[in-house]
Amino acid sequence: MISPKVFYNWLAENQVDFFSGVPDSLLKDICAYITDNTPKNSHIIAANEGNAVALAAGYHIATKKTPLVYMQNSGIGNAVNPLISLADKQVYKIPILLLIGWRGEPGVKDEPQHITQGEITLSLLETMKIPYQILSDNEDDAYQQVHEAISEIRNTGTSYAIVVKKGTFGKYTIKEKILADYEFCREDVIKQMLNQLAGDEIIVSTTGKTSRELFECRANLEQPHHFDFLTVGSMGHSSQIALAIALNKPQRKVICLDGDGALLMHMGSLAITGNMGPPNFVHILINNGAHESVGGQPTVAFNMDIPALALASGYKKATTVTTANELEKVLKDVSPEACPMLIEVKVRVGSRDDLGRPTVKPIDNKRAFMQNLEH
Repeated sequence: MISPKVFYNWLAENQVDFFSGVPDSLLKDICAYITDNTPKNSHIIAANEGNAVALAAGYHIATKKTPLVYMQNSGIGNAVNPLISLADKQVYKIPILLLIGWRGEPGVKDEPQHITQGEITLSLLETMKIPYQILSDNEDDAYQQVHEAISEIRNTGTSYAIVVKKGTFGKYTIKEKILADYEFCREDVIKQMLNQLAGDEIIVSTTGKTSRELFECRANLEQPHHFDFLTVGSMGHSSQIALAIALNKPQRKVICLDGDGALLMHMGSLAITGNMGPPNFVHILINNGAHESVGGQPTVAFNMDIPALALASGYKKATTVTTANELEKVLKDVSPEACPMLIEVKVRVGSRDDLGRPTVKPIDNKRAFMQNLEH
């Protein structure tokens, strides 16, 4: 395995000292090291991967230096537009070192949402005409690969990708902890919400631990899973899945169970939901100020007035709660006249060590959910 400190020092040797991206589970150790050891203006955790490429482009234009953009391979989709229409050698020829976590690597067991992405990762880079290397977990070999990548970037003036397999980096725990001593953890919110529901509400839950906790809470309460659509992939899109369901099933109350990182990734969705104005849509945003599922790197969500954004986007009501009593009261006040409604619940970072994953396949979850919607 490669020490994150050693890898970071290799980059510094080559004057790569600006970083941007969206944290990834396979890159969480190097991302955590970057977070702890890079000045604030030189490391920006972006809203999405396309934004990270744009930040990298601006950095290069201002400094003539080579930036690094990190992402999970699922984020390539967000990055394709600026990589092809901005950074490409036939447009502005912006050199960027890409560090890409290879989820769903063929032959390596992974979750269903990563399988196809893993199969096409290398061919996507080839289609975009971005040269790449798969990073060795041997430090001597990896050192040569990093130097070759940066040499290629400097010789051609174009981008280059380093693809990272599972287990390539050694362990590093982030020191910059999120200081938020709130009453709730995320699972507490989900439990209380389920206990207060009438029972026939539709829930669309976001990517990561939120959907995993929703599934286990239902199981612990001996409740069926067919009321829930678990958005195990496509980070940032749960609210628009929920919006379309709400518009087409106006007789059902639809709850989007969202996260701060997901909201930030595609925040324009707030304006679309507000403009459509469904009276049966409740948007519960669980805000822990962190990308917790992929290493705990901070988001900017604690520094925002999210209810004000929702109201400005056309939501009828929006509020922030931090305690069980406040959440109980606001859930009781949900009415068609107050919707679309956003409830931000500020929570502390943390989840159970024994948190499992849904035992239902995504396709089976979809079928059962759709059957429930017919009633």
